[in-house]
Amino acid sequence: MKFSLQKIKRESPYEFEETVNVDELERMDNDIRKIPDVKVKGNVSVKQDIYTFQYSIKGTMTLPCARTLVDVPYEFDIQAFDQFTDVDYKVKEDEEIHFIDQEVLDLLPYIKENILLEVPIRVYSDEATMDNIISEGNGWDLLQEEDHEELKANHEEEEQEKVDPRLSSLKNFFEDKND
Repeated sequence: MKFSLQKIKRESPYEFEETVNVDELERMDNDIRKIPDVKVKGNVSVKQDIYTFQYSIKGTMTLPCARTLVDVPYEFDIQAFDQFTDVDYKVKEDEEIHFIDQEVLDLLPYIKENILLEVPIRVYSDEATMDNIISEGNGWDLLQEEDHEELKANHEEEEQEKVDPRLSSLKNFFEDKND
């Protein structure tokens, strides 16, 4: 999604609406399993060499359920606000303003960044029941609480009966003295 700065200056306030492909987010190391094209709609205004973008990003991403790992569709509607300038000293005065060193501004990286910031920590499936939870995997098993308590008790019992091999010769120390 690229904008010519000259065109924005001529037609300010400049309005835009476009469908953008952001499927690159699926290949990045995050929880997004699938994200179809998103709709971006907004406007740009120019004031004192600062280009102010106010836009919304709407779409749906597929994320894993925190309980069952099944796919969960997550709809989002992000309201974004970004400022750009091609004047050096204005960037140094305000950290929120991004510097543009070209005549064309690509808004796509900022759209992706806003989407990544919107990814929730956890989502839960409405159909999450004990029947469709994955109960075992490579090197792990899911236990019910009763099974866990029983396993823990057995393990503690074994630990108490076990004698440290370094101290095994002392086991008979008091028995020899009594004889």
